[in-house]
Amino acid sequence: MEYALLGFFTGLSLILAIGAQNIFVIEQGLKKQHVFLVCLICSISDLILIFLGIFLFHYFNQIFNKTVELILNILLILFLLHFIYTKLKAHYSEINFSNDLINISKTNIFIKTLGFTYLNPHVYSDTVFFLGNFSKNYLLNQKVAFGIGAAIASFLFFFALGYLSNYLSKYAKNKTVWRVINIFIITFMSILVLYIVKEIL
Repeated sequence: MEYALLGFFTGLSLILAIGAQNIFVIEQGLKKQHVFLVCLICSISDLILIFLGIFLFHYFNQIFNKTVELILNILLILFLLHFIYTKLKAHYSEINFSNDLINISKTNIFIKTLGFTYLNPHVYSDTVFFLGNFSKNYLLNQKVAFGIGAAIASFLFFFALGYLSNYLSKYAKNKTVWRVINIFIITFMSILVLYIVKEIL
C-alpha cells in the first residue's frame, strides 16, 4: 500500500503542472466535446507510459537519445503551430455554441488528443524516465504497486479536470468569455512554442 500511495502522490505532483495537454482537456470540457473520450485517452496513455518506464527503463534510456528528442520537439512545434492557427481562425470567426458538437468528430478529437499526448517530450520525461528511474530499485511487486498508484492519479486527475470544466461550461457560454479563453490558449501555446525552440537551440 505504501508504494501505491508513493506512486499516487509522485504521479499527481508531476501531472499537476500546467501544460498543453491539460489546457486541451480543459477546453474540451468547457466545450462539452467528447469529454469522456479525451479523458480516457489521456489516462490510458499515461498508464501505458508509466508501466513502460517501470519495466523497460534501461532499454528506453538507450534508444531515447537527443536525436529522438529533437524529432519529437520539431513535430510538437509543427503540431502546436497548426493548433494556434486554428485557434486564430476561430477567434476571428463568429462563435456559434449550437454548432460546437456538430462541427467536431470523434476521429478529429481522437487524433488531437493523441497529438497533445504523444508528441510532447515532457510526457515521456515525466512518465517513462522519471517514474521509471524513480522505481528502478524496487522489487517487482513494489514496482507494480507504484505504477498502479501513479496510474490511478492520472485517471483521477484527467477525469476531474475534464468533468469539472464540463460542469463550469454553463458559465462559459458567452462570446466574450470564449474570446478571452481563446486569447489565453493562443498566448499559452505561443509561449510554449518559443520555450521549445529555446530548448532546441
